[in-house]
Amino acid sequence: MILNFSSGTGNTETTLRDLGARLAKVRLSRNLTQARLAQEAGTSLPSIKRLEAGRNSSLDTLIRVLRALNLGDRVLDILPNPDVRPVERVRHEGHERRRARTQTEVAKATDWAWAEEDEQ
Repeated sequence: MILNFSSGTGNTETTLRDLGARLAKVRLSRNLTQARLAQEAGTSLPSIKRLEAGRNSSLDTLIRVLRALNLGDRVLDILPNPDVRPVERVRHEGHERRRARTQTEVAKATDWAWAEEDEQ
């Protein structure tokens, strides 16, 4: 099962509801009760109910439930691998980026003028 969160569509509440519904379907397809899943995940029954209802839940609970459903290894597939590509490593002279710049810092770093403009 691949979670498809299309950018720009829906909102957080819709995504939470869809995620909860999918988790409930996976749980039922494996013939697990909410109580049994809570026990296997090491969390509480109200946490499972809250998650499946699409209400706010902790990231810890989500990861525990995914691991109990043998889907924990797929959590990181949601995001692209952040490893720096070789081209970027060369551009940054072998160093990996550790901080992001604010937009004003980026603008200052890229400000330049033609030599002829400086003379005027």
